[in-house]
Amino acid sequence: MGIFAGTYQIGSMSTVSQEEADTFMSEFEELVMDIDGFGIFAHNTTIALPMFIPGFGVAWGLFSAWSTGFAFAAITTTAPILEQVPPLAILFLSPFGLMELTAYSLGISRSFILIRAITKKIDLRTFIKPTSIEIGVVVGLLLVGGYLEIYMIELAQEQGFEMPGLDI
Repeated sequence: MGIFAGTYQIGSMSTVSQEEADTFMSEFEELVMDIDGFGIFAHNTTIALPMFIPGFGVAWGLFSAWSTGFAFAAITTTAPILEQVPPLAILFLSPFGLMELTAYSLGISRSFILIRAITKKIDLRTFIKPTSIEIGVVVGLLLVGGYLEIYMIELAQEQGFEMPGLDI
């Protein structure tokens, strides 16, 4: 969790030009235009499941953390009021952020455990059951988190809070 959060923080400190931010926001708005809770779940699951691949999952997870931080930096460039929001608050203070952080951390950790077992020539059959359980937990967390995230976005919009890119 700490490594994921640290990498996310580094990504969020990136300098994003106005042109890059505008390009990112137009692509992001197109992506989330008609998204619902299941769409968020599907998107997050396609990010999380490769994190279970031995070795590769660690690199993929860290890249995902950095890119999510970079996305936060891009959003902040287009909506300067968000500069007052600490990037890690999104991860640690929102219920869906905690669920996603936990899910991604499980995948990255299992990837590391599996690559370590491979290098030590440990029989991988002993890892089938715990890995399967963790994948189930990740899918469950992301499913609940996706619907919770869309609910919170819609609730915030009903209260008059508008955030660029989240006009659902």
